[in-house]
Amino acid sequence: MTRALPDDQTLTEEGALVAQNGKSLILACGALAREIIAVIDLNGWKHMDLKCLPAKLHLYPDQISDAVEAAVTQHSQAYDQIFVAYADCGTGGLLQARCEALGVKMIAGPHCYAFFDGNQTFADRGDAEMAAFYLTDFLVKQFDAFVWKPMGLDRHPQLRDMLFGNYETLIYLAQTENPDLDRQAKAAADRLGLAYERRFTGYGDLASHMKNWAS
Repeated sequence: MTRALPDDQTLTEEGALVAQNGKSLILACGALAREIIAVIDLNGWKHMDLKCLPAKLHLYPDQISDAVEAAVTQHSQAYDQIFVAYADCGTGGLLQARCEALGVKMIAGPHCYAFFDGNQTFADRGDAEMAAFYLTDFLVKQFDAFVWKPMGLDRHPQLRDMLFGNYETLIYLAQTENPDLDRQAKAAADRLGLAYERRFTGYGDLASHMKNWAS
């Protein structure tokens, strides 16, 4: 006896029930949540959902590929397509290889600094910014949790010159026009003993990738 299936579901050859509903899922680094939601809302993409992995995975890049694979496996039957909102993020090419094996697309580029700035623009600056330390909106807000404390500067402030002695400038890559974040970023530069520069990027190549995914 055959069984009727809802219009938005179908069966694989193995008999597993899967979605066929036009819905797409973005699996993202938690550090990108606000920006991705903003782009989705701006474009009215009702068919795109977002699920985030913990932003603190960036402190352990060797764990990112396994976490992404587990999330793709968990959600694959509920969505027609899954996209991965990570760049390489310190995985040394392992995340790209894993995504290719899983058949999912990810963002091109070495890290979020590059794709917010525009991957080509970031690459073109090259050696001119070798002595730059970058922050995004998220990292400005979470400076203590993701920079100051993990580097031990809250306990051993004397490490500052050893850790940041080769840097010259803190560049805040701003996704939004927010004077309060600008002040916080300038304060972070002062704490690190670096010159300060603010560069408005908006969402950069993140928005471009998402538009391609949404089409």
